Amino acid sequence: MRKSYTFKERCVKIAFFLLILLVGGIIQLCNPEFWPKFFHGVASGNVRETIAYLKSFGGETIVISFLLGVLTNAIGLLPSIFVSTANGVLFGLGPGILLSWISETIGVIISFILMRTIFKESAHTILAKHEHLNKLNVFSGKHGFSVMVLLRSIPYFPSIVLTALGAVSSLTLAKYAIANFLGKLPSTSVEVIVGHDLVLGEYNSSHIIIVILLLLIMLYISYKIQIYKKRR
Repeated sequence: MRKSYTFKERCVKIAFFLLILLVGGIIQLCNPEFWPKFFHGVASGNVRETIAYLKSFGGETIVISFLLGVLTNAIGLLPSIFVSTANGVLFGLGPGILLSWISETIGVIISFILMRTIFKESAHTILAKHEHLNKLNVFSGKHGFSVMVLLRSIPYFPSIVLTALGAVSSLTLAKYAIANFLGKLPSTSVEVIVGHDLVLGEYNSSHIIIVILLLLIMLYISYKIQIYKKRR
């Protein structure tokens, strides 16, 4: 029975990656320079090059940035910091944070669904490399929701690890989605603001104060949600 399930799981994995390759191939046919230039900017760590290339698409830049934000977080193979930094520089802090927050949240929710339904073995493989987190079993108890909000609020934390933890936990899809929606705001805000200030050579202490306030607000909301659930 287990062998049969493993075989089906592998077939779905292959089909999924073939679908990704198909989408990537269509983009390549439409614009042969897109992937080479984008990956070159990411691999070289040249954020300015990536930003300049995205900017060259003009009015379509916001759509491309949104899709890249969703894709990088759904697959978890590329660092989303490049996209979030580009959003801040290209569209300004407010719109950049909003765009990164929504696209990254959608991406990690898709990743959660895939890991819980298709890539469960992959989730356990990822967690095997992070035994110190896996042993905590923090998401199985009554505070799992609040812990997910808190961990998602940490900027630059490996997204794929948290998704794997969520996938093997008792968190429902709805709870996971809400927790990530709340937690992603402070973390993406930090990434956008820090990236924006570094690229443009600016520093504003008020930006950090705003992020701290956002974090406190999100934690307060998550706490109130927990209290509301207990009362019900």
